[in-house]
Amino acid sequence: MGDLLLVMDEGTTSTRAMLFAPEGNCLGFEQRELSQHYPAPGWVEHDAEEIWRLSLACAQAMVERAGGPDRIAAIGITNQRETVVFWSRRTGKALGPALVWQDRRTTELCLQLKERGHEEVVQARTGLLLDPYFSASKIAWALQHLPAVNGAGDDLMVGTVESWLVYRLTGGLHVTDATNASRTALMDIGTSCWDTDLLDLWGVPLKALPRIVDCAGQIGHTLAEHFGAPIPITGMAGDQQAASIGQGCLRPGDTKATYGTGAFILTNTGQQQPASRHRLLGTVAWQLSGTRSYALEGSVFVAGSLVTWLRDGLGIIASAEETEALARSVTDSGGVYVVPAHAGLGAPYWEPSARGAISGLSFATARAHLVRAAMEAIAHQTHDLMTAFASDGSAWGVLKIDGGMAVNDWLGQDLADIIDLPVERPRFIETTALGAAMLAGLGCELFSSLDEAATMRGPVSRFAPNLPQQERNHRLAGWRQAVACVLGTTRS
Repeated sequence: MGDLLLVMDEGTTSTRAMLFAPEGNCLGFEQRELSQHYPAPGWVEHDAEEIWRLSLACAQAMVERAGGPDRIAAIGITNQRETVVFWSRRTGKALGPALVWQDRRTTELCLQLKERGHEEVVQARTGLLLDPYFSASKIAWALQHLPAVNGAGDDLMVGTVESWLVYRLTGGLHVTDATNASRTALMDIGTSCWDTDLLDLWGVPLKALPRIVDCAGQIGHTLAEHFGAPIPITGMAGDQQAASIGQGCLRPGDTKATYGTGAFILTNTGQQQPASRHRLLGTVAWQLSGTRSYALEGSVFVAGSLVTWLRDGLGIIASAEETEALARSVTDSGGVYVVPAHAGLGAPYWEPSARGAISGLSFATARAHLVRAAMEAIAHQTHDLMTAFASDGSAWGVLKIDGGMAVNDWLGQDLADIIDLPVERPRFIETTALGAAMLAGLGCELFSSLDEAATMRGPVSRFAPNLPQQERNHRLAGWRQAVACVLGTTRS
């Protein structure tokens, strides 16, 4: 057996495979774009068979790059969380589209359950809120509205994306790891067991769900037909938990922010199960040998997708790389504020019906002002979350950033300026894949502990705050007013 680690990193807009040496060097990657389907306003779907086909193709390319399956010590898997897949136990084929975490079609169902007083129980048992974001409402909707799912009976299998990939890779193993299970609104995060009351609430059959396992260990083996020989699968975690591990957030208080399609901030709370009073989420950070570590999480639904909208929707930039130069080309946003509620507002507001807004426009507003305002919104939303975390007793000391947007030096500095804290960025920013590699290495005993695996992270850059308090206060006051207008329209 070799010592290389193969990671399958299945994201929202693309799927990738990456090859790591045990010291942390990335030896190669293969990436394919995923088709995005929007059959109705607020609906977001993926083709589950495409996810499998492209993910496998990427992994096969990396096995070939490695020199064959005997060079691979283990596979780690990380994935877009909350996205749910439905497939046949008999054929192994998908029974319908994958319903993506961004999908808002169950807004009314969640609102009805909230009005009936169910949110308190859901939050106490799962750490989550009643929102379309989480998997349970998507499963409930599919059971009512997709004939192939509704009529499957005992043939039905349901899982998040890592479950789907493992099932196909192994030829029938139906498992999920504790981090992904904790995002379904069906698992009791104090026990890592499916909760029968919550299953009844949503009408989800237990026999369709996977078995919940640790994030590292001997999970299963791939079929020889996929790579030429079986390869052990020894690490799994949802993308944000994997990024937290990849950032070395292994102690209570350690905090990371991933700026990808959305923005997701996790603060390690150790083995203390978090209970938020400010509408943050409690989640499993990882589970090893049946013991859970937890995190407090704040989720922003629109981050990198805002840049994509500027490029593809408005056509005011040709590439994401332009945003840094445009933001630097003006001294401020000219009074313009962008509230990116294109898919609703996440934490700490949780208003799924909110919609985005641009305010403060004048004839002096130029393209650069609008782009800068959009970029500034990232720091403004991060500040909102920082305030909520501190109010819940999880104040930040340093913010560790990663994700595709983190390559933007202007953004790193703007974050430091607005939250008034040091910001740290690793040289290798693909920390989601790195965290999955660390778990896989731990699971196959290349490492004896997560602390030992954390040496894979490597060197970092730091941004120190350098904005006068008066300017910071002025920007944040304008942001609060812009958000208030959006919320006022939603709640009126």
